[in-house]
Amino acid sequence: MPNLLDIRRRIRSVKNTRQITKAMKMVSAAKLRRAQEQALAARPYAAQLRALLQDMVARTDLATLGEDPAGQAVSRLLVRRPEKRILLITIGSDKGLAGAFSAQVIKAALTFMAEHPGTEVKLELVGRRVRDHFRRQPELIAGQYLNAFGRTVDYGVAREIAADVIHRYSTGETDAVYLLGNEFKSVIQQRVVLHQLLPFSASPAKESAKGGQAAGQEAAQADYLLEEPPAELLSELVPRYLQVQIYRSLLESFAAEHAARMNAMDSASRNAGDLIDSLTLTMNRVRQAAITKEIIEIVSGAAALES
Repeated sequence: MPNLLDIRRRIRSVKNTRQITKAMKMVSAAKLRRAQEQALAARPYAAQLRALLQDMVARTDLATLGEDPAGQAVSRLLVRRPEKRILLITIGSDKGLAGAFSAQVIKAALTFMAEHPGTEVKLELVGRRVRDHFRRQPELIAGQYLNAFGRTVDYGVAREIAADVIHRYSTGETDAVYLLGNEFKSVIQQRVVLHQLLPFSASPAKESAKGGQAAGQEAAQADYLLEEPPAELLSELVPRYLQVQIYRSLLESFAAEHAARMNAMDSASRNAGDLIDSLTLTMNRVRQAAITKEIIEIVSGAAALES
């Protein structure tokens, strides 16, 4: 039978843990509101920019872009090649205690590599959790970005990742670039999504954001008057497009992380409460058994003296 003192210590320890999980839930809930606002605000701009770029690429004769240096740089980003070398940007988290948040991304990355046999897949890892999983396979890691998520998401990280993507694709080190990460759907739902960044497609893409597809269709039907040559505009828009799409994915992942951590801490608090109730019941039974034993010993002693 367990010791009564040990059970009381266990109950006190679980209560302290429950206080920590409740505090972490409140912190994540406070951070989630701001992260959610930033993620939702970035969706229309990212969708509109993609629709604008699709419209420009569809109307531009790509064969004429090589006439100036700016056009040559853009043409190298718009060229399509057989996907023999793929760069997969994998966005996880820097911290744990968020349930299966990073584990789902890791699983999706492994599934992606299994679905591309015979293809060289390199990983750009964002977050300590995904880095720690793949650190024993250094041949897969093309780059790693740690501490990308602080009080907010740093746009400089998206700019740095986009610059590396542009360099690798322009020089022919990679033939395709994909972006893998969690997308914020609601407080209780996050999903892992895969987007193709390069090669850029001029065909309309489905947007998961509410209202994003309608905005893209409206932009695609608009008529633009271009004051600058298409080559100069595309040389500015294509890098900006990559930065915005990566930044948006970072914001989505940041909001989804806080939502997942809030749900995980809420579940942990409820489980701690159930464990406290179970331990309290066990403690009462042990104490009752001890009292019953003492009564039996007293009665037995009294009966022995009478006899």
